[in-house]
Amino acid sequence: MVLPGVLDIAPVLVPLAALGLVLLMLGAAITRMRRHETTLVVVDLVYVVLAGFVAWGRLGPESFVG
Repeated sequence: MVLPGVLDIAPVLVPLAALGLVLLMLGAAITRMRRHETTLVVVDLVYVVLAGFVAWGRLGPESFVG
């Protein structure tokens, strides 16, 4: 997810990948809630927060895109 930003090859892909991962992990959390796997929902939500942080850092009001 961060490789395009590190190598400076199409850095616009970093926030798009992070947003895609947020959507994917939200779907995983919803699926786990429906299957009553509540302990693993926390892990999915941690991934959502981490990917959201990357997306916010790249797209936010004070983004650190060079």
